[in-house]
Amino acid sequence: MNKAELVSAIAEEAQLTKVDADKALTGILDALTNCLAAGDKVTLVGFGTFSVAERAARTGQNPQTGKKIEIAASTAPKFKPGNTLKELLNA
Repeated sequence: MNKAELVSAIAEEAQLTKVDADKALTGILDALTNCLAAGDKVTLVGFGTFSVAERAARTGQNPQTGKKIEIAASTAPKFKPGNTLKELLNA
């Protein structure tokens, strides 16, 4: 499902226009992005938790040449599904 299909599904489910559904989705994504960028976590009970994971610097290896390379530390988004979502997917 892409963003346009998601907007259509939201509009139908919430009985909104597609323009309003797009504004709502954009607002949610902006708020989620801003919270994660600030290092906070976002918990949606029953759905899951979005958080930020710190990855330490490490030494890797180029698979073509076998040469060792240094991989810099980074920050990555992380999602842990909630129990309700897990139960729905495994039903």
